[in-house]
Amino acid sequence: MKKTDLEKLKGLKIDGRMKHAGTPGRFGAAADAATSRREQRERERALGLVPFAIKLDGDLVKRIQALAQERKTGLNEVVAELLEKGLKG
Repeated sequence: MKKTDLEKLKGLKIDGRMKHAGTPGRFGAAADAATSRREQRERERALGLVPFAIKLDGDLVKRIQALAQERKTGLNEVVAELLEKGLKG
């Protein structure tokens, strides 16, 4: 056999192994396990959460994000807490 024929066979072997190998989790069944946006909204609705979109000054948003990182919590929790404090006083 020629050198090129051997290389072609090696390529075919590699190709065959790749076809028979399992699909990585991020593309296979595990990808189906990720919830859709609709399911996420239904879950949030069941918890009594309501989407609330607003426009804020960029500097204020950066301060809120820094506060969330400092407390190691989510942005939603920090904003909810700040709104509760603001409405009480």
